[in-house]
Amino acid sequence: MKNTFLNFSYKIPLKYHFAFWISYFLLNVIRWGSYYEDYLYSFRSNLVTVTLGMLLAYFHVYFLLPRLLFKKKIVIYILAFLAALIIFYIVRTQLIFFFINENVWPESQTPQRPYAFNHILVVFLIGIYDIAIVTTIKLTVDWIFDRKRIEELQANQLKTELQFLKAQIQPHFFFNTLNNLYALTLEKSKNAPEVVLKLSEIMEYILYDAKEPRISLLKEINYIQNYIEIERLRYGDNVSVQMDMVGDLEGKSLPPLLFLPFIENCFKHGSVDNEKLKLFIKFEVTKENLFVFEVVNNYLAVKNKKNHGIGNKNVLRRLELLFKDTFNLSINTKNKNYSVKLSIQL
Repeated sequence: MKNTFLNFSYKIPLKYHFAFWISYFLLNVIRWGSYYEDYLYSFRSNLVTVTLGMLLAYFHVYFLLPRLLFKKKIVIYILAFLAALIIFYIVRTQLIFFFINENVWPESQTPQRPYAFNHILVVFLIGIYDIAIVTTIKLTVDWIFDRKRIEELQANQLKTELQFLKAQIQPHFFFNTLNNLYALTLEKSKNAPEVVLKLSEIMEYILYDAKEPRISLLKEINYIQNYIEIERLRYGDNVSVQMDMVGDLEGKSLPPLLFLPFIENCFKHGSVDNEKLKLFIKFEVTKENLFVFEVVNNYLAVKNKKNHGIGNKNVLRRLELLFKDTFNLSINTKNKNYSVKLSIQL
């Protein structure tokens, strides 16, 4: 996987740059002023050293890192880094020597000459110290905001996939329902107008309510009842439905269109064409705030081998995206009964 962090740089607002360097400058003035008991000297000295350290650090963060190190130009980066330290040393030493103090290293216990090895080494370390602080802050800030950006991209991708999965259910449902309506019109059934009316209610639900990320559980149940009524109008006495609602369902909400594919499968793969379809549906909210959806129907084994639906896979993928490891879905066939049980921790 490509490391996007190397290609991402968060622009820290200017006010934070000012706040950091003013704080850093004052800290050094107080620190070394207290050490030498000479705050004026510390102020003048740090005015030079902190300013040059800032320029060196910015050169490293905004030029050397993105243009050389991150592009794997390691040798050029090392040479440029050393050159920057040398220039930093020369300019710093000359400014202190001419404008502040001829003793360019008063911190030393013994007088030191400029351009001596020990002095060069100490100034290099000071420059590296400034670079390390600023680079660490910059890379940390970039990392934090890069992670945030990646999380936002993942959230948008998740939202897009969920919308796509939900959108798949709608035409799938309407296709099945229009087939039902077509069958009734062929039979010149007096129930056809009522199917159209129920279908319009369901369309209103899908077009408006189902667009929301979560929907009232009672509305979702009402929507399923309308769908079952459409199937009953088509099949008449060949369908027997028992629906139980247990526990405190009032005020509970879940993502829409989670249960419809399972109900559709009952009619699509059940025994309705050959014998009476017996359908049991249960919605329950336990005392532990666990929501349980259960549906059981009788089916014909031969017919059930043909399954061209997208419903179950679609719902499973949505559940994985929405609830991760806080749901449990089990699907079983036993004694010519097909059962689905879905548990979701609310």
